Amino acid sequence: MSDDSLIPVRPIPAGAIGPGTQPDETDGAELDYLSMPDEMQTYRQPPLPEPEEVAGLTEGMWLLRALQQLLGGYCIGALPQVMDLRALDAANLRLVEDSLGEGEVSIRCDDLYQRGTGQTTAQETRLAGVWRVRAIADDGRLDRDVLEISDVPGFVRDAAFSCARSAIELQTDWPEGVMNAPGVLAELNDYVAKRLRNDDVPTHIINLTLLPQSEQDLAFLGKRLDAGGLSILSRGYGNCRITATGLQDVWRVQFYNSDDKLILNTLEVTDVPAAALAAQEDIDDSAVRLREILNALQ
Repeated sequence: MSDDSLIPVRPIPAGAIGPGTQPDETDGAELDYLSMPDEMQTYRQPPLPEPEEVAGLTEGMWLLRALQQLLGGYCIGALPQVMDLRALDAANLRLVEDSLGEGEVSIRCDDLYQRGTGQTTAQETRLAGVWRVRAIADDGRLDRDVLEISDVPGFVRDAAFSCARSAIELQTDWPEGVMNAPGVLAELNDYVAKRLRNDDVPTHIINLTLLPQSEQDLAFLGKRLDAGGLSILSRGYGNCRITATGLQDVWRVQFYNSDDKLILNTLEVTDVPAAALAAQEDIDDSAVRLREILNALQ
């Protein structure tokens, strides 16, 4: 037996290891991670009126039952199903609004189709895939007020790039400090051209967070791409801000943590980014939840 086996084992005293016991980095720096979103919105049934308060609101109840039937048979990819709300009086409209509540995705489009038609907005209800779409004319008049069942309201695909360019001219002289932005623009031009030739080209994502982009690069990209008239905000897990650019099918998609700090910055070449879309599972869940709401109202 060697003498090593006779070395006594001494217990490690309390406090000798753990947070604060190890030295900082040799250069004096400490790792400082951006916090991730710490709250996630989940479905909560909106506060509902008592059954006796619903008595007499036959039009509102009829609309909710018709909405439940449409949800039960709706498949993503089909034409949106639309229900006009302007025929409801104030009490029946309030019943529908209270029953559906407001969800996590909101959409705004200024001057739809660039024809001086005011502003169009969409607010997802608490039933994913059911949207409240309203169009306000320049004079403040309500032109449209509907419920729409779809993965995203139809005006988003119709209007997001109605005045967009099909390519960005690639100049040969770049401002000082711009290094990698020209390559990004060339890549975007390439994928936009592919999508114009073939609608089935899959989504292409450029992750600017992982690329070595200088402040001048990012500023130059923002200036050359500019912003379209349509923006989407999703508040499901932190904030996701989606903006149509001035280049066909190119979206700026930015994820922020709970402290509103940018944690993921991407450019997506697609018709509509997935972060803004309701899935078939969402539609199916919404049909079940609306049935529960109707049972509670009866």
